[in-house]
Amino acid sequence: MEVCRVLSKKTYDRLGETVYQTTLTNGLKVLMVPKAGFHKTFAIMTTDYGAMDNEFVPRGQTAPVRFPDGIAHFLEHKLFEKKDHDAFDLFGKYGASANAFTGFTQTSYLFATTSHLKENLEILLDFVQDPYFTAATVNKEKGIIGQEIQMYDDDPGWQSYFGMIGHLYPKEPLHIDIAGTVDSIDKITADDLYAAYNTFYHPSNMNLIIVGQLDPEKALAWITANQDAKTFAPNEPITRIPSAQAQPADIVPTTTRHLTLTRPKVNIGLRGFDEVPAGRDGLTYSVAVSLMFDLLFNDTGDNYLRLYDANVIDDSFGYDFQVQRGAHFAQLAGDTDQPEQFASELTAILKDAPAQLAAAKPQFDLVKREAIGRIVGAINSVEGIANQYDGPLFDGATIFDELAILEQLTFDELLTAAKAFLDQSQSTVYTILP
Repeated sequence: MEVCRVLSKKTYDRLGETVYQTTLTNGLKVLMVPKAGFHKTFAIMTTDYGAMDNEFVPRGQTAPVRFPDGIAHFLEHKLFEKKDHDAFDLFGKYGASANAFTGFTQTSYLFATTSHLKENLEILLDFVQDPYFTAATVNKEKGIIGQEIQMYDDDPGWQSYFGMIGHLYPKEPLHIDIAGTVDSIDKITADDLYAAYNTFYHPSNMNLIIVGQLDPEKALAWITANQDAKTFAPNEPITRIPSAQAQPADIVPTTTRHLTLTRPKVNIGLRGFDEVPAGRDGLTYSVAVSLMFDLLFNDTGDNYLRLYDANVIDDSFGYDFQVQRGAHFAQLAGDTDQPEQFASELTAILKDAPAQLAAAKPQFDLVKREAIGRIVGAINSVEGIANQYDGPLFDGATIFDELAILEQLTFDELLTAAKAFLDQSQSTVYTILP
């Protein structure tokens, strides 16, 4: 099979950046950003498959199957191990550091190197596209991942985060720990792994991002030669089975539990029940709501300074807004000696958000410039550029597109997005005490 060699080119003149991309005839999306003067190159290969995708119709079948929780993460672990070698050893031979991670909707494999880009790209493509699972190796991995799960069971930060998620998404697979449970992974078989792999690891469901010291034409030629030497099944649509959807009344409003820790932890979660726009409009929405939280809670604002001076929050306080495939939520979390006041003060600010945002309007340009500065800082990192690519979520938008959206965002657009999210959101407060 001959792979397409045509590269499209998009130049961001003011930033001095150029993005090269193409889709190969086997469906693999390739995006490259050469960085002049950089010694390091970073590559990441991602499949649109994560912990949420636990019920689907396997490739070649017609009926849906419910797979054990944690199978996407288990598959990530097992792909590195082959019959006669480990992919980590091959990367080490050519001076690269490699890793992988599984999220709610994606699984990624990556390496960073200052030399031997061709060889390391071939290792990445080959080990991701050549699965090897046996009953013996799968059973061995169960013990390893089981220890990892037990370690996180005792981690207050991890428990706080997934406790909050579980209360926001009590009926959806988002509430399940990405690694699954000891009992769920014990049910995983080699056949299960092959079924998940064959369904979601087709090139048409994957993308490859390369950023750093590279010649795009040469790199594409290497990738083309590698893919030409392989045979892939025909591209087929993937059928994911949607889970039951919780209603606002299903959200658990508050929970307190006890673990071994020195100071209480509080995690406030907000689940959006509004509909996130599709494509690039969805990225605009995400940027606007994120900036809303900056206006309300950034560390130079009135709310932060007042609560900091009152010892309600400290340097551990942070907030985040995420848009995933099929879900979007925010969290505000931190360690505090006053957990009840922490929850009541932050919840009151959110309930009073329209007035709070109106009062913060004079700080809008400053807060926006700070956000722009963070993105510009990420652009100076090869990992920052590659990891900001969300693939199909925002119609292939890059970090450079996100910067352009942020620069053009108006205060009225922020208010519109904030109202859409806050008016229909439901909240939970998850507290862990010593």
